[in-house]
Amino acid sequence: MFKGPLEDRIAIRELCETYADAVVRADAGDWGKVWSEDAHWDLMGNKVDGREAIVAFWKQAMSGLDGVSFQCMPSSLEIDGDRASGRCQTQEYMKVKDGTTRAIGGLYTDKMVRVDGQWLFSERVYRIVAEYKPQGA
Repeated sequence: MFKGPLEDRIAIRELCETYADAVVRADAGDWGKVWSEDAHWDLMGNKVDGREAIVAFWKQAMSGLDGVSFQCMPSSLEIDGDRASGRCQTQEYMKVKDGTTRAIGGLYTDKMVRVDGQWLFSERVYRIVAEYKPQGA
């Protein structure tokens, strides 16, 4: 379900797209800009607080990859003033440095906050919904 002003819904969709673009480019600077200073990230039970710590954790996670294709699509979004909540479905194809590949479908449960007119993630909780590991990969 999508509720709230269209302008805000578009801005949050662009926030998700900026996140995905930075993942594909492995750009920690751009990726870090989508988080609020006091954000919380729960990546499959690995809980990290604060933008600086979140970016450091992400850099470490990305260091095990030679490349990744990452797409995401908001699947629900509700705006309430300067706060929002929603879900974002993801698809990832990862080339791991050990030579294996992974294909993952995931789901983020999100909270967003508007800071100085810009929407940012204040909380993201991620879980894998489905994973395919090609034979010999």
